[in-house]
Amino acid sequence: MTTRRTAPGTPHKRVRGTGCPGYTVTLACLPPSVAVARQATRTTVECWGLPESLVADAELIVSELVTNAIRHTGVCDSQEPARCRLTVERPTPDTVRIAVWDRSATPPVKRTPERDDTGGRGLSLVQALALEWGATRRPVGKTVWAVLKVQP
Repeated sequence: MTTRRTAPGTPHKRVRGTGCPGYTVTLACLPPSVAVARQATRTTVECWGLPESLVADAELIVSELVTNAIRHTGVCDSQEPARCRLTVERPTPDTVRIAVWDRSATPPVKRTPERDDTGGRGLSLVQALALEWGATRRPVGKTVWAVLKVQP
């Protein structure tokens, strides 16, 4: 495993040199982190040479999961925001797994929004795009994950 440290305030990146390929980045729970997560996901999935349709689905899923982490974890204080961790990995040649860890123990709840609601559709989108999705409790917080199927 190779670890690369960056300047304060810059996401910490870890690239796995052996085993299943993967990418992990720790992000501040702030709105600009959604764009960083999308770009990191796009770059990772493109490096695997996977189809653009899968890249787009992965970006949408990561946007929803990181946005939820930001909303539900919040800012501890303006000088030191809470953190979330994005992991994009390819556990098998025909699957991509996206996972977002945050410190909140509250499990995600898929809502059925009213027609005029401006939010509440994120997990429905994740469910529609993913082969499977769920949440796993951790000693601190939870990990919300989704698995995408790589189409030949």
